[in-house]
Amino acid sequence: MIGVRIALAAALAAAGPARADFDAGQAAFDTERFDEAVAEWRAAAGSGDARAMLALGRLHVRGVGAPQDYVAAHMWLNLAAGRGDAATAVERDALTGRMTAEQVATAQDRAARWRPGGSGADARVGETFRDCPHCPEMVVVPAGSFMMGSPPWEEGRYNDEGPVHRVAFAAPFAVGVFEVTFAEWDACVSAGGCGGYRPDDEGWGRGSRPVVNVSWDDAQSYAGWLSRSTGEDYRLLSESEWEYVARAGTSTRYWWGNDIGRGRANCYSGRCGERWGYTAPVGSFAANAFGLHDVHGNVWEWTQDCLNESYDSAPGDGRAWEGGNCSYRVLRGGSWYDVPRNLRAAIRFRYAPGNRIFNLSFRVARTFTP
Repeated sequence: MIGVRIALAAALAAAGPARADFDAGQAAFDTERFDEAVAEWRAAAGSGDARAMLALGRLHVRGVGAPQDYVAAHMWLNLAAGRGDAATAVERDALTGRMTAEQVATAQDRAARWRPGGSGADARVGETFRDCPHCPEMVVVPAGSFMMGSPPWEEGRYNDEGPVHRVAFAAPFAVGVFEVTFAEWDACVSAGGCGGYRPDDEGWGRGSRPVVNVSWDDAQSYAGWLSRSTGEDYRLLSESEWEYVARAGTSTRYWWGNDIGRGRANCYSGRCGERWGYTAPVGSFAANAFGLHDVHGNVWEWTQDCLNESYDSAPGDGRAWEGGNCSYRVLRGGSWYDVPRNLRAAIRFRYAPGNRIFNLSFRVARTFTP
């Protein structure tokens, strides 16, 4: 293992200009934190870094830190070679001789479809789309990394928001521009999905208001129906994905700054300057830099993760944390029934997965197939 690590590091050192994600990946690889290394290098490759492409190709050839996968290896080596590295082209051609013609054709097709900042033909950062007329509107968010959690000095923080740690996302993914609405939920029910369950709207109205009185189990049912209906991979966001897209490149208490201000979110008893006394229609407030509305307030949003009381040993690659106390699932974002402290980007909450409550909702994510 040490010999592989040294040889790989030496080859990569001269392969191009330094990038933060690549260097973080190298540091993770050198300390045998392979999952983090792969995530960091995929993020760097998404920015067009040929060194990261070469690293990923070699990892997939050798099965070190990533599954041995000649198709994936050929794709990455081909992309790196296309950026002018003759030595990498030799490695790619040598690998070609160990593959079937079908494998080579698949790898070449993937390489042809790949774009910097994307993980496939459908992945175009910043673009919005719907997979069907009644599907949620989605936006493609970029690969990248961020510091998750709140520092000890943040005003209003709770102890379960630390320690602050870096999380890297290897590829773009799509997220709902809004929380799932009653109209979208009711479309699922009308199509025979979602267990036929029609949540109570509390007299506030349906349509474009976020669906409420839905449990984590209900959210799973909706995502499953959406996946079956479209043939795409819909799911709940992981907790780290949620915070990444809510912050959208910021590190303040809210994406717009450290003060709640007025007219930016829907919270309890007019303390955010809003005119609602319950849920607001989705999109009533401005979007953040990633194009997402209502990440602070309005309704709590279920995530995939089980409850853990701190981020000690939390995944660093954006995966949901499925270990811990899974008799509770984590919610994020706060709601119209919460004070501003509980609308911060780092806030965490929990409920049992079967609970249906008037301020609980969710938004969906979609994974792109490489």
